[in-house]
Formats: sequence, C-alpha cells, structure tokens
Amino acid sequence: MRHIGWIAGATATVLVAAGAITYAVADGGGSGTRTPAADSADAGFARDMAVHHQQAVEMSYIVRDRTKDVEVRRLAYDIAQTQANQRGMLLGWLDLWELPKVSPDPPMTWMGMGDMASGKDGSLMPGMATNTEMKRLGTLDGKQAEVLYLQLMTDHHKGGIHMAEGCVAKCAVGVEKRLAQGMVDAQQSEITLMADMLKARDAKARD
Repeated sequence: MRHIGWIAGATATVLVAAGAITYAVADGGGSGTRTPAADSADAGFARDMAVHHQQAVEMSYIVRDRTKDVEVRRLAYDIAQTQANQRGMLLGWLDLWELPKVSPDPPMTWMGMGDMASGKDGSLMPGMATNTEMKRLGTLDGKQAEVLYLQLMTDHHKGGIHMAEGCVAKCAVGVEKRLAQGMVDAQQSEITLMADMLKARDAKARD
C-alpha cells in the first residue's frame, strides 16, 4: 500500500531526531529543566511505554513468521524496528537519569490511572493483548494470522496513543514530549493503514 513508504519515512525522521537528543534529555533538554524524579510523568511514561512497546515488537515478529503476505510482513517489520528502537531510547533515558526501570506503583499511575488496568492474563496497560491472544496469534497462519494481528495491533496503538498523549500533556522534558507527539502521529497513520488492510481482508477492527 502507498501509505507504508510514507510511514517508514516519518518513522525514520522521528528516530533520527530522538537519537540525536538522547543526551540532551539526560540533562532536561538543555533548557534548565531538572532531571525528572522517579515518580514523575517523564519517568513513568518511559517505563510504561517501554513495556508497551516490547509487546508490539513480540507480536510483530510472531506474525512475520505466520504469513507470506508482503504488506503485512513489511508493516510488522517497520513496527518492530521502530518500537524496539524507541524502547531502547526510553530505557536509555532512565539510565541517564539514574532512575529505576521498575516502579513499585501500578502501571499508568503517572497518568492517574493506576487502578484501571487489572493486569489480568498479561494485559498490563490499555490496548495490550492478553497472554491468551498472543498464544492464539502464534497458532494461526495466513489470512487468519494477518487479521488477528491487525486487530490486536490496532487496539495496541490506540492504547499507546492514549499514553503518548498523556506524556504530551504531563511530561516536563520538551524532547520527550516531542517524541511522544511523534508516536501519536505515526501510530494514528498506522491505524488508518491497518483499517484499510483489514477491509481488504473482509474484516474490521474490534469494538
């Protein structure tokens, strides 16, 4: 599909920009902002989005082995590479800030939503697939695997967008806010693309 090349280009721009500013983030973006506290939105977003991204990477590599469809495999590869790189940045920032990668508080506490995600069956945050859904994806092939992947990833992106918008609103470090906005823009575009791909397979996103 025509959208994929545009999305890949936009993603590359976000990653290059984010990589260039990694060390700026460590000192608050060079704007006098103090290093974020362990319970800040900046640290909370970095921790939670790293976990959220990891599942997207795993899901994408599963479907790459379950289908021969070029478009789905390309999309899955792009998502896996983008989110693996972003995850590395988020964890790297926590290292540079000398903050723990694990919090004693429930996920989403930094957004005031620590009591929302039950964590039941591995779904720790909004949009995350359950362990059962991940296992099922690994048993399907061809069109069935493609449809389930596109549905699960659409849900995953919707949850990720909600989190990224939370960082845009609450994070104090400017470069992290801009990276979060880049995530919102890219994932919204991918949701539109996945809706078209589902329609082509006589399916649609889940309610």
